[in-house]
Parts: sequence; C-alpha cells; structure tokens
Amino acid sequence: MTSTASRALGLPVLTNFRDLGGWSAGDGATVRSRLLFRSKGLTGLDADDRAVLDGLRLSRVYDFRSVDEVTESADPELAGVRNVHLDVLADSPRSIAANMGDKLADPAHAAELTEQLAKPEVHQSICEIYRGLVSFDSARRSFGGFFTGLLDDPAPALFHCTAGKDRTGWAAAAFLSLMGVSRDDVYAEYLLTNDQLLVGLTPLFERFAAAGGDPEVLKPVFGVVPGYLDAAFAELDTEFGSVAGYFADGLGIDADAQQALREKYLDRSE
Repeated sequence: MTSTASRALGLPVLTNFRDLGGWSAGDGATVRSRLLFRSKGLTGLDADDRAVLDGLRLSRVYDFRSVDEVTESADPELAGVRNVHLDVLADSPRSIAANMGDKLADPAHAAELTEQLAKPEVHQSICEIYRGLVSFDSARRSFGGFFTGLLDDPAPALFHCTAGKDRTGWAAAAFLSLMGVSRDDVYAEYLLTNDQLLVGLTPLFERFAAAGGDPEVLKPVFGVVPGYLDAAFAELDTEFGSVAGYFADGLGIDADAQQALREKYLDRSE
C-alpha cells in the first residue's frame, strides 16, 4: 500500500480528504490511484482547495448528506463536475455530533455533556447508526446509486458527507472490501480519519475544556473507533452473509457488475 502522506493531499480546508488508491487488493493488484477520493463536506473551500480539486479533473461529486444539510450548505459548483445528492440517512435521526451545537462551548452544558457522552449508550447509538448504514432502505438505495455511478459514470469521482467519517467511512470500507483489500487495511484506511480530522478540531476541544468539559469524551463522537465499523460489518454478515451478498442483494450490484467495478478500479499491471 502507499503511504498515508501520499494519499492525504494536504488541502487547507478539506482536512479529511484522501485518495482511496494504492491499497493492495491481493493477487498482485492494487486499487488505482487518482480515480476515487473521499472527503469531508466541500463548504468553505479556499483558492488552494479549488486549485487542487480542479487539478483532479473530477467528473462526479457524490454527496451523502441529508436534505437539510444540503439546503443549509450546498456543494459548490466545480467546473466540469456533476453533483449527485444521495441522502443515505433519510431513514435515521440526526447524529449525536450534529445535535450538540453551541453546547460544546457553553459552561452551563459542558459538565452535563461530559457525563452524557461518557455513557455506553452513546457508543451503542453510534453503532446503531452504522448498522443502519448497511440496512436502512435509504442507505441501500443511496449506496446502490453510488456504486452504480462509479461503474457507469466517468471517473475520477469524489464522495463526501459532512465530516467525511461515518457515511463516507462506510462507503469507503465497502468499496475497498469489494476490491479485495484486506480487512486490516480497510480498518487502517478508516482510522486515518482520526489523524486527519481530529487535528483540525483542536480549537473545538480546547473551547470545550475551557468550559469545564473533558475533551476525551468528544473524540469517539467527532472521530471514529473500530467498534463502529465492527457494527456495520456484523450487520452485513447477519443480513447478507458476505460482501458479495451485500452488494448483490442489498445494493442491487450483481456479480457481473461487481467484477466490472474491480476491472475499472484495480491495477493488475504489476
């Protein structure tokens, strides 16, 4: 596999942005680089971000956010790019992080939030969302449309949600699993989010600490932990039996289409 540094493109605003290429897929194959990118939301791009994105010659941007999220902050129009909205969690309530709002910096709420977020129910509720990423009808429709687009539409493509960690994280894990990337490497890619995203949230953690809260309880909410992905894969195994079964029966991507995706996104030249 390629190094983390070569995947993370170092965009000033899009801190959780990286290439999914370079991972070993077995039998001498690797995932092709510069064909598929994952990101946090595309709001607030500066000139340097736009220049890098323009240089990628993207064809599609897949947006996994809710209707409310898109209405509040729509994706920018990028030259030559078609924006595709797929509301993955239309069947789910908003995330815990999305519901916190300004409470994080409010001393009146910091102690309360610290106590609440330390409870095991928080981890369980996030795991429930990850199970929904596999089984919710809205998630199956959306990811089915996403993978159909990856096959039928021109590459390169970028996909994102808001933080680029949960909806985006599962899409990346499913894609790499279909490509034949080892489960260990799928998790390694998933956990890169903590290296790239949490650093940018240091000011938020500092404000929370200054308000009397414990910033350590925020990290599993604003970052990722292996247990979340464990929940999604357990749901996949229970409902569909295998990655191939998930794609075929859950997403409507049959065996021929799965193989066609591998042919498109794998490099077998070595």
